This record gives sequence, structure tokens and C-alpha cells, in this order.
Amino acid sequence: MIRTLLVAAALGFAAAAPVHAAEPILGKWKTASGSTAEIAPCGAAFCVTLKTGKHAGKRVGSLSGTGGSYSGVVTDPESDKTYSGTGSVDGNLLKMRGCVLKVLCKSQTWTRL
Repeated sequence: MIRTLLVAAALGFAAAAPVHAAEPILGKWKTASGSTAEIAPCGAAFCVTLKTGKHAGKRVGSLSGTGGSYSGVVTDPESDKTYSGTGSVDGNLLKMRGCVLKVLCKSQTWTRL
């Protein structure tokens, strides 16, 4: 009887443990050009890989961060130039920004698929 109570208590504590939600940046996104990009964990960062379109299969970014705010590098697949980048998730929107010398910047908003 005591063993049954201990097992039940242990299960109750396990159920009460906090569940860590997935980072909001993870998943598939429709880019400004209409392609699909997938953002997935890769090492300690999140890698951005194009899944459809002219540059399908190309990795176009690596971002680190938590809770909806991220920074790292982004690559323009057309020119193959890499820039300092940031991303912020707001609901089903991902606002991406790439900059050269923090002065010349371009922004895009992606939509979650």
C-alpha cells in the first residue's frame, strides 16, 4: 500500500513539472519572395533553410536567442552575401532584418505556414 502511494505521489510530481514550450521561431515560414523556409535547431542555434523556390535546399541563416527575439547572420540567396541579422516573432509573423555595418538594412516579414 505504501509503495502504491509513493508511486502515485511520484507520478503526481512528474505531472506538475513545467513543460518547456518550443521556441516560437521553429517551423515553416512563407518568405517575402513566396518561398518556404524551415527554421530548425542546429547545434546551439536555429538554422534557416529554403525548402521551395529557386534556391531550395540552401541554408540562408543562423540565429540564436530565445523567447521570440533572435540574432545572428542571414544570407541573401541571390547575391550569396551574408549580413548581420535579427528576427523577432510576433504571433504568426516573423520580422527578419539584415544589415551591413548596422546602417544599411533591409527588412522582411514572413508568415507562419
